[in-house]
Amino acid sequence: MVNQNRLAETFKFLAEIDSVSKEEQALCMEIKKIVESMGAETCVDDAGDKIGGNTGNLIAKFKGNRKVPPLLLNAHMDTVEPGKGVTAVLSDGVFTSDGTTILGADDKSAIAILIEVIKIIQENELPHGPLELVFTVCEEIGLLGAKHLDLDRITATFGYALDATDTEGIVTRAPCANRFEIKVHGKDAHAGAAPEKGINAISLASKAIANLELGRIDPETTCNIGIIEGGTATNIVPNLVTIKGEVRSHNEEKMNTVTDKIVSSFKGVVENYNVMTSDGARPRFEVEIQKDFPRTYVPDDHPVVTLARRAAENLGRKMKTKTSGGGADANIFFEKGIMTGVLGTGMRDMHTVRESVRLDDMVRTTELLLEIIRVHAESGKDEKVRRSKGETVG
Repeated sequence: MVNQNRLAETFKFLAEIDSVSKEEQALCMEIKKIVESMGAETCVDDAGDKIGGNTGNLIAKFKGNRKVPPLLLNAHMDTVEPGKGVTAVLSDGVFTSDGTTILGADDKSAIAILIEVIKIIQENELPHGPLELVFTVCEEIGLLGAKHLDLDRITATFGYALDATDTEGIVTRAPCANRFEIKVHGKDAHAGAAPEKGINAISLASKAIANLELGRIDPETTCNIGIIEGGTATNIVPNLVTIKGEVRSHNEEKMNTVTDKIVSSFKGVVENYNVMTSDGARPRFEVEIQKDFPRTYVPDDHPVVTLARRAAENLGRKMKTKTSGGGADANIFFEKGIMTGVLGTGMRDMHTVRESVRLDDMVRTTELLLEIIRVHAESGKDEKVRRSKGETVG
């Protein structure tokens, strides 16, 4: 039923439209044109204005032919760098870039799949409930599109984001995260002529970092410092260094505990500095903690999971619940009351120039999503049967 050639052509077309974060407008307009040609009711919200991008989130709604609750289906439009001038190459059933850019399978494989799903449903007049497709912006730089999504336009209370690798898994647990930025202020001086007049901010920051436990803290928690910026020249004592990092955990209390330890380490190093400069200068530090995204926890007995498992079983496949170390739009939807499982499209080596996706995997996800939609549509009929038999429905 899946038109593989059409799916491949759609993906290649989408992949070769530049859409790095905050510059998704060209892609958004093309998707809008496609879904409107299929009868979707569309709107673009004002998220772009709020985050400094050139477009907002695209919401496309398709009316159902069955009376069941609407399903949310989500993919993000933005890609990471290097993501301009992509050439999508299909060889032996595998899409890659030409090696100079990312491919953009993250997340354009998902967009191509959603478009193919709708086309198949319409061509074959398949049963389906109302479908609310949400194509977000700026997922890659902090889930910004989802955070600023106009929820007044969404009626679905559960659904699926297509933004993972495993085509036989559904991510139901993902961590919360804190992002932090710390600035250590010292005092500049000539490094050769008068170093005793200066306070080396890089040295202070290094001592604070050396006291920290980084990497995997425990099975639920990770911590990383990813950016250090400071200094202006080798012959100047640096008066400022900026440190940026994150803490993630499936346990919010643990996340906050690790975050507090980081702040305490820098505070201790700065407050215990006891080298007196000629003018009595003292170091200081500033800290900014930002809640990056909340955790996701979808129970195994929630319809999002049971629906996906039943659909997979109907196709003779397995569907494992999975725990992820990464965040997705699903985290934000979860916080806003929309239970969202994350399905895989087969994309691999995301965020690198080695990124790839197998066409067969995209086909598998298309088939799975079609079956999820069919089973969901038929659930309305099952409910009527149970009610006619006097069984409790809940």
